[in-house]
Amino acid sequence: MNKTIKFLVAKKEHNKRVDVILSQKIDFITRSYIKKLVKNSNLEINKKIVKTPATKVKINDEILINIIEKRESKIVPRKIDLKIVFEDNDIIVLDKPKGMVVHPGVGNFENTLVNALKFKYKNNLSSINGKIRPGIVHRIDKDTSGLLVVAKNNLSHSNLSKQFSDHSIKRNYHCLIWGVIRPLSGRIETLICRSQKNRQLMTVSEIKGKKAITNYKTLKVFNIKEIPKISLIECKLETGRTHQIRVHLKHKGASILGDKQYGKKNIKFKKIDRKFINILSNINGQVLHAQTLGFTHPTKKKWINFKAPLPNDFKKMLNFLSKLTG
Repeated sequence: MNKTIKFLVAKKEHNKRVDVILSQKIDFITRSYIKKLVKNSNLEINKKIVKTPATKVKINDEILINIIEKRESKIVPRKIDLKIVFEDNDIIVLDKPKGMVVHPGVGNFENTLVNALKFKYKNNLSSINGKIRPGIVHRIDKDTSGLLVVAKNNLSHSNLSKQFSDHSIKRNYHCLIWGVIRPLSGRIETLICRSQKNRQLMTVSEIKGKKAITNYKTLKVFNIKEIPKISLIECKLETGRTHQIRVHLKHKGASILGDKQYGKKNIKFKKIDRKFINILSNINGQVLHAQTLGFTHPTKKKWINFKAPLPNDFKKMLNFLSKLTG
């Protein structure tokens, strides 16, 4: 989809950011994609190339933007079972299993959620994020399970992206952490950026990065003999930064069971319940689950809400701890 859009700035648009105006006029691409186009020299104001999305415009400024589809690797369709929670003509809500990557990337181009979507829906998905991410509005980590919404068309994709940008989409996660977080409930608001020590990890920063907000609440503390203290936590996201919950919990001195990237390494126990160790050893990846997802339907304009049951390893550990506490 290569397209050129041209218009004059109206009186009501005077002194507004050009990326904001463009996102209001173009409903089939996201504002983040518009910013990429601008930074890649695809925007002209009064026949001069402008590469700053925050540029303010004036009345009667002539705006021209080239919308260019990126050339990307071809997606290979794969027959992979998907757990569909809800589906209509506009969206798909699914429960992603732990271990599945959302879209192709370095080292994994064939067994991702996108490969499965491509097999099942062919070209009947939104194209806003390009050929390599058809339908993908947001992501969750490979070893995090839970709910995702996928867009079948560009109008729905754009609407959902705006809801994510406005922080009006409700996302609740449940996780099991080592120890007890203090205070038992609260709000974590920081900047998150990529770690300088390890570019695959994210970290909290005081001077750079994107604002990240996580509201958390301790639902239960398990204080059991011969088992380290463990807490069941609920996290409500206001933003959706990469690895946000895991980074914020680490920042608070906590870590999620099974988290190999941000968790405690080489934990040694003096005296430990053998059944607990057996259940723990069968957990692959962090015990973190995107349990509920709520948003306004992009075309029907009604609030809809979904809930996904806990995956087996999470449920097994939780049931074991709950039985011991009565």
